[in-house]
Amino acid sequence: MQKKLPLHTKILIGLAFGLLAGLLTNFFFPSNPNVQWFVSNITYPAGQIFLRMIFMIVVPLIFTAIVLGVADFKDIHKIGRVGFKSVLFTIVISAASVLIGIFLVNLIQPGANITAGDRENLLQTLSNNQSLTNIISTAKEAKSIVQILLDIIPRNPFVDVVNAFDPNYRGGGLLAVMFFALIFGIALAITKSDRTEIFTQMLGGLYDIIMTIVGFAMKLAPIGVAALIFSVASQLGFQIISTLVLYVLVVLTALLIHLLVTYGSILKFIVKRNPVKFFKDVSEVIITAFSTSSSNATLPTSLRVTSENLKVDKDISNFVLTVGSTANQNGTALFEGITVLFLAQFYGIDLSIGQQIVVVILSILGGIGTAGIPGGSLPMIVMVLQTVGIPAEGIGIVLGVDRLLDMSRTVVNVVGDIVLATWVDKSEMIQPIKSN
Repeated sequence: MQKKLPLHTKILIGLAFGLLAGLLTNFFFPSNPNVQWFVSNITYPAGQIFLRMIFMIVVPLIFTAIVLGVADFKDIHKIGRVGFKSVLFTIVISAASVLIGIFLVNLIQPGANITAGDRENLLQTLSNNQSLTNIISTAKEAKSIVQILLDIIPRNPFVDVVNAFDPNYRGGGLLAVMFFALIFGIALAITKSDRTEIFTQMLGGLYDIIMTIVGFAMKLAPIGVAALIFSVASQLGFQIISTLVLYVLVVLTALLIHLLVTYGSILKFIVKRNPVKFFKDVSEVIITAFSTSSSNATLPTSLRVTSENLKVDKDISNFVLTVGSTANQNGTALFEGITVLFLAQFYGIDLSIGQQIVVVILSILGGIGTAGIPGGSLPMIVMVLQTVGIPAEGIGIVLGVDRLLDMSRTVVNVVGDIVLATWVDKSEMIQPIKSN
């Protein structure tokens, strides 16, 4: 009897096929209207069907996972410990990631060698870019830090549920949903009665149903991934790639250093796990993250792999991974720091040490507040650009290669969430036993 290929192998085959077909199409039929029609009407919708199957269960999954994760804690004080450790990890590791990016972009200076003619042509091309206009207009409506913190506490959580994936929504979005689920879970843990026990079992049943729906969606993954990658590769122009190749290499190198060195060191010396085995165990998560460019869409796979392959306590993984899918985005923070300095070099703007420190701080905050969806970091980058005096229109320069970088930084984001979960799990196992 022939052995069936595992899902992650099928996804990898779909990824390779879509990429190769897209690159060949782009090479032999550049700017061909028939190819553009095929992408717009066949491959793009096919990829979106797969993504929407995942996205439609993200909000109920986040709510049930956090509520059950909090309510199932035997020790209610454990919630505070886990939350504090998660915040501390996010800030420290995000700072490390941004500093790696800042160091490399200052060392290699990818934007300093662009000729005046290339700069003029690119800026002229970007002047009529509608996507760029939308990103800039969204960033101009940016809220203050105080307002961001206030919006995490929802006035009406159902409004935040409805608008969770709307980039123009000015409320708390997914963070507000998570806060509501956290408070709901704490209240459920404290309120002990027969009725709340029945309600907890009902939520557990809902969680099981949601995971079954995830299984349906993942059956479409190989085709969906191939369609998504083909759509990008067939339309990506080689001219802009050649102009930005050094920038892309700097971002990818920094992400790889952070992934292998920073995470690897934490796993080996703090968590006491074999980094090679760890990355092998989470390979399905890495492939899913790379192909979907979304921490939120990868969340179901992350939850399953962390529990089954890494044997992390389910309460901790549910809590840490669901919150981390939006809040622990240190790959995005790294990307934002590099992009801001690259664009400063592109425009010939010399940022002082003080301004670069501001970029580091804002990139860390931006990584925490970025939506875990494709392209979610772009408005945050524009806000940082405006803060340090770089023309916001420059974001359009990187739009052509953002999909590849989005896919790569999503890998770092989701692996960072899992490393965080393993560290928290390890630290909770060695908590001292209190005497009566």
